[in-house]
Parts: sequence; C-alpha cells; structure tokens
Amino acid sequence: MPVTEDLFEYGFVALALLAAGLVKGVTGIGYATMAMPLLVVLVGLEKALALVVVPAIVSNVAVFVGAVNVFETLKRFRRFYLGILPGIAGGTALLGVVDTPLATNILALLTLTYVVLAVVRPEFSLAKGLERPLALPAGLLNGVLTGLTGSQILPLVPYMMALRLDAHSQVIAINLAVTIGSGVLGATLLATGAMTPDLMIVSCAGALPAIGGTVLGNGVRGRLPVEALRRLTLVMLVVVAVGLGGRSVFDVAVGSICGREVADQASSRATFMCLARLGSELVTTPVVGEVPLIQ
Repeated sequence: MPVTEDLFEYGFVALALLAAGLVKGVTGIGYATMAMPLLVVLVGLEKALALVVVPAIVSNVAVFVGAVNVFETLKRFRRFYLGILPGIAGGTALLGVVDTPLATNILALLTLTYVVLAVVRPEFSLAKGLERPLALPAGLLNGVLTGLTGSQILPLVPYMMALRLDAHSQVIAINLAVTIGSGVLGATLLATGAMTPDLMIVSCAGALPAIGGTVLGNGVRGRLPVEALRRLTLVMLVVVAVGLGGRSVFDVAVGSICGREVADQASSRATFMCLARLGSELVTTPVVGEVPLIQ
C-alpha cells in the first residue's frame, strides 16, 4: 500500500478511536462496542481485532482508579474470567477456519443485540444458585465470541445484569472482563502472528486518541443532553452494523429505539427518520446528569 494511502488509513483509524473514546466518556457506551464496527468498516475484521486491543485496555484502566472492590470482584467472578482465556484461543483459531464475512455478520448481530439491550434494558434475573455453575461456560462462550469477532458483549452483559449487581459493581465486573479479554486477545494475536509489529505500533499509538476522547467526553458530559446523545449513538451503531450485517435485525433495533412505524420503512428512509427524530430530541431534551448505562 502506498505511503499516502497508509497515512489516510491511519488517520481514519485515529478518528474512529477518538470517536469511540468520546462516546464512552459522554454516554458510557462500551469502548470496544463502538470502536470494533467502525474499524471493521475501515480496515477489515482481522486488522481491527489487533488495532483495538491497546486502546480498549487503556480506556478501561481509569475505571479501576480509586475503586474499592476490584479484588473482591476478581475473586467472585474468577471462574467467568478464567473461562475467557481458553475461549479466546478457540475463537481466534475458529477465525482462521470460518469465512471472514460470516464472522463479520456475527459481529453485526452482536452489535445490534447490544443496541436492543441498551434500549430495552430487560429485567433479567438469575437464581443465586446458578451464578457459580454458569460462570465458567458463560466466560468460555464470551471468550470464543471475543476471539472470533472482537465483541465482548455476550453473554457478559446479560449475565452481569441478571445478577442484579449495584451500578458500581456491575461497571467494575464488566470492565474487568473487557480488560482481561483484551489483554488475552492481544497475547493470542501476538502468539499466532496476527498481531504484526506494525499493527502493535499502531495499536499502541491508538491509545492516545482513545484516552483523549474519553477525557474530553468526561469533561463535556455535564453540559450535554446525555440520554439523547446516547440514543443517537445507538442509531449510528445500527447504521454501521447494518452495513456489516443484514436487515432483519436492523428492523428489531430501529423499532426498539424509534418505533415500529419507523422500522417498517425502507432501510435508508428508516435511518433518516430515526436520526431526524433523535436530532429533534437533542434540541428539546434538557441537560441531565450521568445515567447508569451498560458499559
């Protein structure tokens, strides 16, 4: 690839990482959840998996600063976290076997599932006696999907939601899983040669826009209509994911955010109508403080 094309590609990657950090800082939407679909559009799935590793780790480190229950959380969910390790190894091995378009479609489906969870916020409930026996298989499945697609949403988020943790404990538990998963993914990609020295350098450099975007987002959060921006971001995730996947899940996601009558339109018209509706909310929605969000 010519140097000029390299510079353009790296520039767009930096913008995508900055945007993901900004969204995380303002709305709380998970960093990798936003970054992965954008990066896949720009550079493809295999490169995106390598590029997101370091930015995803550093964007979550700040969550643990000053937290008082990190070690307690590690101990409680150690089986889930241990399950992630072989799962990621299996997922990355699976990526070498399945067609890349299939893995990309799975990423699209996982992204749209996140949108539905974030909008609907279902009242999951898991019996206390099931937390321990389900932890290892849930972590294993989470690792497989992480290694295959870079998405760490399922079953991590529903599992933690079903335990009815308080908001702080849920954020710590989820971000620990994402941080561990990102570290293991990076190590696995290095071991298999998928993380080349060039990609490692770019991933490390990508930490700067990731941190910058997160800090900027945190700084302006109190002055913006957070809930309206969050919903607008979710619609943008739908648009990107539909570019990767298919229409049927698009209908479900847009219907959850903007109503069934919007989702029934043609995809381009439905996207425009939903963005227009949310755009009007940006003007009319009052400034609100921080709201609990799926991380």
